[in-house]
Amino acid sequence: QVQLVESGGGLVQAGGSLRLSCAISGRTFSNVAMAWFRQTPGKEREFVARISWSGSSTSYADSVKGRFTISRDNAKNTVYLQMNSLKPEDTAVYYCAGTQGRYLGTTTVGEYDYWGQGTQVTVSS
Repeated sequence: QVQLVESGGGLVQAGGSLRLSCAISGRTFSNVAMAWFRQTPGKEREFVARISWSGSSTSYADSVKGRFTISRDNAKNTVYLQMNSLKPEDTAVYYCAGTQGRYLGTTTVGEYDYWGQGTQVTVSS
């Protein structure tokens, strides 16, 4: 059974940084394209960043471009989201997601096969 486990969330002041991690187990990680999404109460889950299974291709939501960096370490079966210059509007539950069969996943929630349980990120002003 495939499992994704996020960690690294917490409370940070505006302008600060956090690094989220997502460890995957249960299958070959190097064949899985990964992404990060986030969700706030009453809103739909939204795309944040994605990375190809090789790590050579990435893309970001406009709202985080230039501040967030997605990366992966296939040897450690882990994907990361480095978040810098955090803003209060970045406050959300962050989820990692994985999809098979694609070199680079889409930005659509429904296209992903695997999901973590989420980790809370709170940015105070």
